[in-house]
Amino acid sequence: MRRDVFQAIADPTRREILNMIAHQSLNLNAVADNFEISRPAISKHIKILTECGLIEIKQQGRERYCEAKLEKLNEVSQWVEQYRIFWTAKLDALGDFLARDSSAPAPTEFKTKKQ
Repeated sequence: MRRDVFQAIADPTRREILNMIAHQSLNLNAVADNFEISRPAISKHIKILTECGLIEIKQQGRERYCEAKLEKLNEVSQWVEQYRIFWTAKLDALGDFLARDSSAPAPTEFKTKKQ
């Protein structure tokens, strides 16, 4: 199965794993100790993150450590950026239109009832 970075970050557990190991390299047991789910479930999440290229497993003696490789998140950043540019342009155009339209009523303030 081909996996991509969007699949990896779709799950909150995987996002939390990434957040944890972004700050420091952790062995698999240390990662699993931070969750209330089974170790096999954590292993599955780590496998997905590894397949997507967001984690690299390094053997140090008998321990296996997870290291974050966050460069792949640039794909997400670029995808989001295109929509930020699109919506910024649309909202700027709306603001310009409203500023030019002298017949547009002035915004009213919301008043709350006294209780």
